[in-house]
Amino acid sequence: MCAGCGAPPVARMVMRALKEGDHAVVAGATGCMEVSTFIYPYTSWTDSFIHTAFENAASTLSGVEAAYKAMKRQGKLPDDVDTKFIAFGGDGGTYDIGIQALSGAMERGHDMVYVCYDNGAYMNTGIQRSSATPKFADTTTSPAGTVIPGKMQSRKDLAKIMVAHHLPYVAQSIALNNFKDLYEKAEKAIYTEGPCFLNVLAPCPRGWGYPTEMLMQINKLAVETCYWPLYEVIDGRYVINYKPKNKLPVEEFLRPQKRFKHMFKPGNEWMIQEFQKEVDDRWNELLDLEAITNKESNEG
Repeated sequence: MCAGCGAPPVARMVMRALKEGDHAVVAGATGCMEVSTFIYPYTSWTDSFIHTAFENAASTLSGVEAAYKAMKRQGKLPDDVDTKFIAFGGDGGTYDIGIQALSGAMERGHDMVYVCYDNGAYMNTGIQRSSATPKFADTTTSPAGTVIPGKMQSRKDLAKIMVAHHLPYVAQSIALNNFKDLYEKAEKAIYTEGPCFLNVLAPCPRGWGYPTEMLMQINKLAVETCYWPLYEVIDGRYVINYKPKNKLPVEEFLRPQKRFKHMFKPGNEWMIQEFQKEVDDRWNELLDLEAITNKESNEG
């Protein structure tokens, strides 16, 4: 994959959370990670791997999980075989094209984990905007210029959409800078019975326009500005895993990225202010959700 890409560390850390001796069936939606790790009939994955189309990683894996349970009941698989089911998809194949299959798999309650490596656009096919693309970002289908100042819509909050499915475990993490956070959340998701969802920020140097050596720093700035909070939702209870002591202004996250360079031109200060307000509003909403759900849990 590209130097400075956040997706490979996501896959490596999630798969490391699989306990020794356990086996996984991995479904990979079409995207950067799939085309870089799989050329039929060869694969970089050491566990079982299924390449799916953009839209059906979740439905394919849910069918495999259902078949596994049926074969277990029929005595066609030994009792000591413990297989886990993990799907990987980019934001294009998760937020947009694959959300119908994802929602269906989660609603049906399949014992599986869906991992979205979120790089904020359709990077594999030319850096087109997706519903994960942040507002004002410059992409090939939302070019910043004299007509529009980049993408005009706010980023979809997919983690909260998954929470609305009443899943036992939903979490948001990052590709790098805090391996412990991602590893522990992946382990919880894999070994929690039922459908679980992980949304992991996976920066893209080509689409975001940062130097390849800045991958660690970009992740850190995303967290320190609260653009990408680290939190988990356990049976409906919100837990924020990291609260910056000195929350940085979001322009610290935006400035190193070429996709936001137009926001720093004279006269465009309003864009940074609007972006900051959205980040602050979402962060405050998250703080409120943590306080409310923990209060309800304690009272219950």
